[in-house]
Amino acid sequence: MKLIKTLLTASIITATVVTSQIASAHQADDHKLAQAIAGEHRSDKNSARDQFRHPKETLDFFGFHSKMTVVELTPGGGWYTEILAPALKGSGKLVGAHYPDTGADDYYSKSRKKLEKKLASNPVFSEVTLVDFDPKKDNKYTPAGTADLVLTFRNLHNWKDAGMKQVFKDAYKSLKTGGVLGVVEHRMPSTQDWKTNKRSGYVPQELVVEYAKAAGFTLAASSNINANAKDSADHPKGVWSLPPVLALGEKDKEKYLAIGESDRMTLKFVK
Repeated sequence: MKLIKTLLTASIITATVVTSQIASAHQADDHKLAQAIAGEHRSDKNSARDQFRHPKETLDFFGFHSKMTVVELTPGGGWYTEILAPALKGSGKLVGAHYPDTGADDYYSKSRKKLEKKLASNPVFSEVTLVDFDPKKDNKYTPAGTADLVLTFRNLHNWKDAGMKQVFKDAYKSLKTGGVLGVVEHRMPSTQDWKTNKRSGYVPQELVVEYAKAAGFTLAASSNINANAKDSADHPKGVWSLPPVLALGEKDKEKYLAIGESDRMTLKFVK
């Protein structure tokens, strides 16, 4: 009887210690992520977008923690890179999969050069690795089965159908079993037709789920963290009519500022 009590007590103590360690790890992750979001390396212009993009809530939803190997697909100007890089520095790994610099005078090469300049501008980005990305070809973001999290923010509309299918296949190969593909994208209402509205910048959520499942993923959860009921997704210059682009300039500017950034799907897929 004493032995049973001793073993039971030991089990309770072990469970308590493990629970405490897990709680401490979560607190450390939360603190590191909060510090990254509040970091002085972020411009006021970028920080102002937090109210629409909800970086803390979004990354928490995807299961982010600071020891992960994370792939960010086409980081663009590096809005999320500013948060992910310091949150992972020293404990995890961030891989940016971006369009290559081909030397051409086009958007893709200019975007790569601009991102490289940004990464070289501050030590907070010193551990970020860049790899080439092309939605029309097979991509190897990391060695197969080694990534914990692959993220894409507002990119799917650029890749169209074939690109989405290819990118999801590449993400699946890169991820570990149980790894997560996190998607945030401008959401096209079910009342609009994808074929005739592809240039609007919005994508049907049902289509994204279909292509992700075809690549082997399971939809684990969806969230309205980045939803915006004010956005009708029916604007003269598509999603770019809204902030932060405000493609119409001063025309109806206050109207679009009042709407805010686009209505967005936030989807968590699991390998």
